[in-house]
Amino acid sequence: MAGRRVAPGARHWVTAGARLWVAVVALLVAGLTPVAWSYGHALAAPGNDPLSIRSVEWLRDHNFAWLVNDVENLWYSHHRPKKGGLPAGALRSSLRPRTRAGGGAGKQRPGPQLRAHLPAPAPVAPIVANPLPGEGQWSALGQSVGGLPAMYGALLRPDKVHTSLVTAVAWMDPKLVRAVGYAGVVEPGGGPWQNQAPIPVSVRPQLVATFNSGFKMRDARGGYYADGKTVRSLRTGAATLVIRPDGTPSVGQWGRDFQLGPDVAFARQNLALIVDGSLPAPDLQTDNPARWGATIGNRVLVWRSGVGVTADGALVYAAGNGLSALSLAGVLARAGAVRAMELDINSRWVDFFTYGPPAPGAAPADVTVTKLSPDMRPPLNDYLTASSRDFIALLRRF
Repeated sequence: MAGRRVAPGARHWVTAGARLWVAVVALLVAGLTPVAWSYGHALAAPGNDPLSIRSVEWLRDHNFAWLVNDVENLWYSHHRPKKGGLPAGALRSSLRPRTRAGGGAGKQRPGPQLRAHLPAPAPVAPIVANPLPGEGQWSALGQSVGGLPAMYGALLRPDKVHTSLVTAVAWMDPKLVRAVGYAGVVEPGGGPWQNQAPIPVSVRPQLVATFNSGFKMRDARGGYYADGKTVRSLRTGAATLVIRPDGTPSVGQWGRDFQLGPDVAFARQNLALIVDGSLPAPDLQTDNPARWGATIGNRVLVWRSGVGVTADGALVYAAGNGLSALSLAGVLARAGAVRAMELDINSRWVDFFTYGPPAPGAAPADVTVTKLSPDMRPPLNDYLTASSRDFIALLRRF
């Protein structure tokens, strides 16, 4: 999909129907109670979130989380994805890749071999019989680094029932890009932080991609560690995205795969691993809020995202609409993840952007931004402005 230049002040407001109704309830509650001033404070708080999102979060923070959860679950229960069918035309066309990766694991990538790099990823085996043209095939994504593709993207349908849905997958080479954890202006709290939204103009020439982080810390059942300090304690057994001091990312279980020490510069936890040993967790279909989250059930089909690590150290990200925790795990495992964790859910919080240089004569901040999937709803400038949520950025190593 063609990219678009985004000026730092541009805004894009997206409101889901469920959130609109919750926002109305929030306004009524705020107007009828003595805590109306706190609602006004929430609306004036830092961040680039629209009114509907601020209203929902205010309700969650004021003992109305049960109401938000009930409304959201009712909404999703009456707006389930249809069964059968084919993807919409635009998505079906985008299944035809541009420059393909090698035909199998271990093959050399096209272009000059100037830098150390991982082998190109093997195609992802489609889940649905009679795959669409290009389904599961990798194509070069975003800008090259050191003369090589630093990322590849692929599309595939996530289950055999809802065949009109498409999940987008990104594969990232940590030998060519380094990861940086950025705090939002609200989450995780505990700042100031060395790396905090918005991404500085001085960093944008190095910027290759960004993607969303996990749940709000109050819901993540885990902690956040950066700059030598911790916000909420890192929980043993929690799924954790770790970044080494050299910028190499990985995903695993805290206490088993990682421990706090000099080789951990950043750690972000969210629930439990959904893929371990290259297989989806066996209890992903069980109702266990302590493991899979309490806001929306793990079996509800909704926008979800996740990230994992492959056997050779590549990072893989997957996101799409109409996913359960199990179908998300299945896509990540097929994409090669040996360990993976769920990240944030709901259409407002799921995003993956790639970045290119500004057009000739444009300001340095006016970078070109492209969504991994065209139906991702967050605004293109989400992390170039004061994002309320934390996120992960990938920067060029060379």
